[in-house]
Amino acid sequence: MPRLILLNKPFDVLPQFTDLKSPSPRATLSDFVKVSGVYPAGRLDRDSEGLLLLTDDGRLQARISNPRYKTPKTYLVQVEGEPDEAAIQTLCKGVTLNDGPTLPADARRIDTPDLWPRNPPVRFRKTVPDCWIELTLREGRNRQVRRMTAAVGHPTLRLVRWRIGDWTLDGIAPGEWREVAV
Repeated sequence: MPRLILLNKPFDVLPQFTDLKSPSPRATLSDFVKVSGVYPAGRLDRDSEGLLLLTDDGRLQARISNPRYKTPKTYLVQVEGEPDEAAIQTLCKGVTLNDGPTLPADARRIDTPDLWPRNPPVRFRKTVPDCWIELTLREGRNRQVRRMTAAVGHPTLRLVRWRIGDWTLDGIAPGEWREVAV
C-alpha cells in the first residue's frame, strides 16, 4: 500500500530532503519528516508555505504532480492592493505570462483567513492596503501564482497552498505532518 504524507511546509524551508550545494545549509524537509523512502509530489517554493504531499509511490507521485492530470491546487494568497472584479476575472480567464497563457483558474476575494503567524512576518505598509484571494489552478508552472497576481497588478505578499485535489491542510500546524490512506 502506498504511503502518502501531508506536510504543512513552513516558510523558508526547501522542498527537498538535502541542501548539499549550499555553503551554509538551509532548512529542508528532513528537518520535519523523519520517514525514509518518500519524495515530494510536486514542489512548493522556499518562500511559500502550506501543503506538500510526499509519497513512496511513483505512479501516485505522477498523478498528483503531472500537469496532464490537472489535479486542482488551491492557494490562499495575500496580495498587495485590492484587486477589483476585472482583475479577478482576468485570473479566472487565464493570464498571458512570458511562457504563454495560463489555463483558466478559479479566483475570488476572501476574508483574511485564520492562519498561523509567518516568521518573519509579511512586510506591512500603512499606505498600501492588502487583501486575500483564493486561487485554484489546474497546472503547475514555476512560480505561477506569483507571476499571475503580478500580471494583474497585485504582487503576492504571502502564499499558502491549502489544498491539492481532495487533500487539505486543515488541522495540520506548520512543520507537522499526517499520514493518510490512499
